[in-house]
Amino acid sequence: MVLIADSGSTKVHWCLVTASGQCTDVFTDGINPLFQTTIAMQNSISNQLLPQIAPLLWAGKLTHVFFYGAGCTPEKKVFVQRALEAVFKKAEVQVESDMLGAARGLLGRHAGIACILGTGSGSCCYDGEHIEWCVPSLGYVLGDEGSAAVLGKRLVGDLLKNQLGEDLKEAFFKEYETSMADIIENVYRQPFPNRYLAKLSKFCADHIEDKRIHALVYEHFVQFIRRNLLQYKTDQPIGFVGSIAYYYRPILEEAMRAEGLPMGTVLRDPIEGLKEYHKDAVIPTTE
Repeated sequence: MVLIADSGSTKVHWCLVTASGQCTDVFTDGINPLFQTTIAMQNSISNQLLPQIAPLLWAGKLTHVFFYGAGCTPEKKVFVQRALEAVFKKAEVQVESDMLGAARGLLGRHAGIACILGTGSGSCCYDGEHIEWCVPSLGYVLGDEGSAAVLGKRLVGDLLKNQLGEDLKEAFFKEYETSMADIIENVYRQPFPNRYLAKLSKFCADHIEDKRIHALVYEHFVQFIRRNLLQYKTDQPIGFVGSIAYYYRPILEEAMRAEGLPMGTVLRDPIEGLKEYHKDAVIPTTE
């Protein structure tokens, strides 16, 4: 059996694949070594993941864990690997960036440009196996254009600065049962402000028919394209993965057309593609 994981800052999508091809999907809170210690990540895996998959491990030996995650830079991924190896002591563990996971999930073994538009965002030029180079995402404070966190940040900032009309501001406070004081508390004093802002961005999806919200989301994607995609050779396939790309696809397509770029594959998450990419690692095993 192999265990494949696609981890963002908000959640981890785990998929346990048996030698017979049976797949079981489970979800836990996000794991990100930029914000969590090795012990915290290990506890998350032990307390949230193991209870869900333990009844399934009778089907054979877990031989490989392939983990693709946000924050898994060359410097930080070792901490995730240690956490996984502490839990899955007999398995071979490989940890790579969520960007490489997106590229392999979207493009398989073919070259192209892969993009993530989820809680965070990213993009890369992919050669069919490895990332050749990428524009740095820089996180939701300095970058992450196109992400849910930055969309939420822009939305809340515009609402509180009275840029979107009193009607939308009142609707936002009512729907989320919040206030300016609550927002300041969660953004500046509580952990994981990126997750909090990403959650608030759902207001845009609920009010996307309002031309003011449509314009905000459209400009959000234009910024991603101009500050990221236009730095690549754009005659290659361009694919997108992530909740923002998936649920706002019509507006993303509109922005891509306006900027003269072709629209490629859009996936909610890369797990299906990653199962295909790692299928050779799924071999019959017994204890």
